[in-house]
Amino acid sequence: MIQFKFLFPNKYKKSGWVILIIASILGIILMFTGFEGIPIHTKAFAVFNDEIFGESQFFTFINTNVTNTIVGSLFIIGAILVGFSKEKYEDEFIANIRQSSLLWAVFVNYILLLISFMFIYGTAFLNVMLYNMFTVLLIFIFRFNFVLYRSLKSNTDEK
Repeated sequence: MIQFKFLFPNKYKKSGWVILIIASILGIILMFTGFEGIPIHTKAFAVFNDEIFGESQFFTFINTNVTNTIVGSLFIIGAILVGFSKEKYEDEFIANIRQSSLLWAVFVNYILLLISFMFIYGTAFLNVMLYNMFTVLLIFIFRFNFVLYRSLKSNTDEK
């Protein structure tokens, strides 16, 4: 019997969708404005800071644009809440769908990353690595919900 003991309660799924959608819209805006579209400059604590034309620093405060940090963090939080909140009726069937979707997402993600390693170079590869931070969660959420929808739809069509 497959059990996911560390799932969030179902009530977090709706707030996760709200956070994920808002962060996705902001992320798209940032992507099309060169990651400078909504500048929020502040002093932030950095465990490690390596300036391009400066020296490396450990455990310091830096003045920086934290917009990408905020939007990326919101995206990850929203996606985790969406992907890892229980369904209203969580049973072994849904747990199997969840497990296979997670394995499938990791597998597809690394196939895409391998293809990227072989065929994408230069600064474009840095963009691939940036987006790769989010693809496992996105693929998992998409596949889990798609398979769940399809299986529930086929059950209602049979009745």
